[in-house]
Amino acid sequence: MTIILIHGDTRRVPYRPATTVYVCLCHGVTERQIREVAEAGCHSVSELTMRTGVGANCGSCLDAASEVLAQVHGARTVPLPLPVLSHAA
Repeated sequence: MTIILIHGDTRRVPYRPATTVYVCLCHGVTERQIREVAEAGCHSVSELTMRTGVGANCGSCLDAASEVLAQVHGARTVPLPLPVLSHAA
């Protein structure tokens, strides 16, 4: 937090939280960068790793990176047609 005081002025500059959220600290990849890559056509975590380096080191960011990808792509859940199951019973 940075507070700037001008000589003779006792008012404080309001605190503004950082808008940059780092998802991968090892490679310095931000949530914004992941969103940009996802919007450019990246659909999987493995592809995201190849493009940005996310998860290539310690891997602790993979869940968060996967979550961001899911948010960008709307976490589409498509029911799979499983006709075999109807005959299995």
